Amino acid sequence: MRRRDLLNLGAGTAALSLAELAWQRFGHPALGAEKDATVEPLGACAPAGDPLQALLDGNARFVDFESRYQQASSQAARQRLLADYWQDNCHLVSAVLQKGQAPWAGIITCADSRVPPSWIFDVNPGQLFVVRSAGNTAFDDGVASMEYAVANLGVSLIMVLGHSGCGAVSAALGDQPLTPLLEQLVQPIRAAVPRGVQGLAQAVEHNTRSAAESLTVKSRLLARGVEAGTLKIYGAVYDIANSRVYLV
Repeated sequence: MRRRDLLNLGAGTAALSLAELAWQRFGHPALGAEKDATVEPLGACAPAGDPLQALLDGNARFVDFESRYQQASSQAARQRLLADYWQDNCHLVSAVLQKGQAPWAGIITCADSRVPPSWIFDVNPGQLFVVRSAGNTAFDDGVASMEYAVANLGVSLIMVLGHSGCGAVSAALGDQPLTPLLEQLVQPIRAAVPRGVQGLAQAVEHNTRSAAESLTVKSRLLARGVEAGTLKIYGAVYDIANSRVYLV
């Protein structure tokens, strides 16, 4: 159910009750009725078309929001933009989400606090199956998590999402001493970046592509999905400076 529709219900005509309006618009009772919190199917928010295009379209909405937010002339205007941002999004209430999950895309991304997938792709809880670790590498637990998403939840798209200014990639390229665990974490990043690569931005792209390619090398289940055409895997980078996601 989309938030703007819920808000519009409250301003509906007095001639119809809230429940009657909900039946007309959505085919089920209003949220105030006894059963309406649980009638949405878990997959109600899945896009009808290409999930990759849905992610890119969501990012375009986020880019537009960020642009308008930065240009807002007052705090009141920014607050209105924030209040309006999620109104058109499909939203599943907790009474539905407690039954299970039906995400339509898997995301492997960095643990960086500036990279929030739900905001970047303009979606609500229950839509993305997200694995996060510094450097967005194809580490074993992350790959296993994506196997679960594909085999048990029906996810048909996995995106490995790197980002500009990645600290893990920077650490892998640098010569500063790291803890043993951090050394272990950056090893696949070092292996992914060819010698002679100039600059952090190129290194981030190489690391992201390598992680995406490693998924089918490490997992026969994911490889079979790609071979059968039931799974697509993409590498992409989120540019923090302009909020855009681009494929690599």
